[in-house]
Amino acid sequence: MPDKTLNGFRDSSTGASQFSALKFVIRRYLGKVRTATIVKVLAVTNDGGVSPVGLVDIQPLVEQTDGAGNVTALPPIYGVPYMRIQGGTDAVILDPKIGDLGIALFGDRDLSVVKSTKDTGPPGSSRRNSLADALYIGGLLNGTPVQYVQFESSGITVKSPTKVTIEAPTVAVQGDMTVSGTVVTQSTITASGEVKSGSIGLQAHHHTAQGATAPTTAAQP
Repeated sequence: MPDKTLNGFRDSSTGASQFSALKFVIRRYLGKVRTATIVKVLAVTNDGGVSPVGLVDIQPLVEQTDGAGNVTALPPIYGVPYMRIQGGTDAVILDPKIGDLGIALFGDRDLSVVKSTKDTGPPGSSRRNSLADALYIGGLLNGTPVQYVQFESSGITVKSPTKVTIEAPTVAVQGDMTVSGTVVTQSTITASGEVKSGSIGLQAHHHTAQGATAPTTAAQP
C-alpha cells in the first residue's frame, strides 16, 4: 500500500495514463479554488446601532485534510464585509452576532482595493479565489429566534421581549386597532369621532355636577 505521507492524494490510478496524470494535476489546482463555505462569526464591528455597514471576523467550519487523513483547521478570516438589506439611506439594520453561522463567498480577484475605496479599482494583488477575499451572508443553520418579524398566511407578527419603538413625525394606522394592555401617552389625544368606554360615549355622556340638580355634559361634540 502506498505511503500516503509521501504520495499525498496519489493512488494506484494516478499514473495509469497521461489522462489520469493530467486529471490529478487539474484536481489539485482546483482544490485551491475557494467558492463558498459555512463559517461562524467570531467578532463584529457593529452592535445594531445606526451606522454604516460593518465588518466581521469569521471562522471557516469545514477543515482541511491531507492525503494521510490528517485534519487541520483553516485560519480565521478578518475584516470581512457582511450584507445588509439597504437601498440608499433606507435599510433594515440587522447586524450579525457572535456565534452566528452563515455563508462566506470568495471573490475571484483580490477585493482589498474596492473594500478600502468603495469605488472601481484594480485587484489589490494577483491572488485569485482566496480566503482573504471573503464576503459574509448571514442566517444559516441558526437557532430559534426570540425577537422577530414573522410572515404567515394569517398575517404579520412583530415580536419583541422588551419593546417596539416607532419613531416618525406622523404615524398613520388604517384599520381597527386592538390593544391588550395599558395605553400611556405623554401628549394630547385628539379624536375626530366618538370615544367610548364600554357602551358610554364621551361626546354624549352626561353627569351631574356636585351640588347641582341639572345634568352637564362632559364634552361638547
